Amino acid sequence: MRTLTLLMAATATALTPALAEAQLRSLRQSDVAEAQKQHPLLVAEFGGAETGARAGYVEGVGRRVAVHSGIANSQAAYHFTTLNSAVENAFALPGGYVYITRQLMGLMSDESELGFVLGHEVGHIAANHQQARESVARRNSILGVLGAILGSAVGGNAIGNLIAQSAQLRTLSFSREQEFQADTLGIRYLAAAGYDPGGGASVLAALTRATALSVRTQGRTNRSTPEWASTHPLSENRAQRARAAAQRTGRVGQGLRNRDAFLAQLEGLYVDDDPAQGIIAGRSFTHPDLRMQFFVPAGYQMQNSTRAVTIVGSAGQAQFSGGRYTGSLEDYIELVLREIAGRQSLSVSPPQRTTINGLPAAYATARANTRSGAVDVSVMAYKWDADTTYHFVMLTRGGVGMGPFTSLVDSLRRISPAEAAGIRPRIIDVVEVGANDTVQSLSSRMAYPDFKLERFVSLNGLTPNARLARGQKVKLIVYGTRRS
Repeated sequence: MRTLTLLMAATATALTPALAEAQLRSLRQSDVAEAQKQHPLLVAEFGGAETGARAGYVEGVGRRVAVHSGIANSQAAYHFTTLNSAVENAFALPGGYVYITRQLMGLMSDESELGFVLGHEVGHIAANHQQARESVARRNSILGVLGAILGSAVGGNAIGNLIAQSAQLRTLSFSREQEFQADTLGIRYLAAAGYDPGGGASVLAALTRATALSVRTQGRTNRSTPEWASTHPLSENRAQRARAAAQRTGRVGQGLRNRDAFLAQLEGLYVDDDPAQGIIAGRSFTHPDLRMQFFVPAGYQMQNSTRAVTIVGSAGQAQFSGGRYTGSLEDYIELVLREIAGRQSLSVSPPQRTTINGLPAAYATARANTRSGAVDVSVMAYKWDADTTYHFVMLTRGGVGMGPFTSLVDSLRRISPAEAAGIRPRIIDVVEVGANDTVQSLSSRMAYPDFKLERFVSLNGLTPNARLARGQKVKLIVYGTRRS
């Protein structure tokens, strides 16, 4: 969150004729046009796009594998974007746009693994999986219900579109067979591009480790587990099937890995949150540049983007945002509710004034009647300074109001300059193992207060008792300095 404004299997023999390289097909122009429209919204939702050498490197690897996808004019048809996001994910739009987050890159060990992930996403496009993608929205969850309600209620305004888009992205997944087919295609492209096709199985194993570690260290309480695990289900035998598919190519161990070149691109890579967007730590969100902090209720999850912090739990969802505004708090609340309502009529209670941690504040709750029942839309707005106002928008079932989020709205506070200065980014540092280094000694340097050993071995695909070789390159996560 920088300037805060609201916003988001089958085997090779089963491939369709359209995927055969001798029968090139073109992407549908309607898909391309839609992808071009969605691209800036997705980039904004996922932290912005990285630029520079690393972004160029990813694009080069993506183009190298995509040329084998059976899509005409592939060098122009595909676009590869590296996202500055702490979410571990990769995804694609059917119009040829492929995305990978820096957080997911940090889990990888070499270029063949990167090539497989990009090839997997290209495979979803080439196989037209998006057209058959089934919604598995959790209809009994407040996120699924209210995300759909808000998306349909607010029409074309930015708030509704982006919340609905964010909810949709997190409640859609590919079928198991589609995942297997995309894996098979990714391995085919990988081998055709001259890479070791074993990179598929090794990165799937890394993702499995990351998911297990996330469950252990975070307990599924405050930050979502890796998005790859929900949007690309990691069934127990995916890595095994990927390994078998790679063996069938006859090239395992023979192709390129380019480990040193890949690790060079990881040096200095941000891990977890970018302080310029704010830091999630347990139940707290802290923004050092804006000098603010708040706490979510126990059991609620947060996701941060360049424009907002989204908060989701069993009883409702909320977003924190804001920006420049010089009018009254009452007028601000009316503006937010009007933007949410669009053409729909809302029953709004008069805003009430209060003070929270020394900040002038006001709040109101509106009732929206939908085909799915009544929904309460509450707004708590804070006058931060003469020309800046921030707010929470909270969605709950009718009659509940702000109740589940009382502790949240009461927790927003200013932090001191010293507290802000103490927040530093975590970065990847690639080091060579020294003569006296061990797994235990290196893991002690990890920039976390707990699970140091578990994080180190998971990151590097090692075991706690592994013997390290002098000169071997391993990844550490250490504290770095902020980008200027």
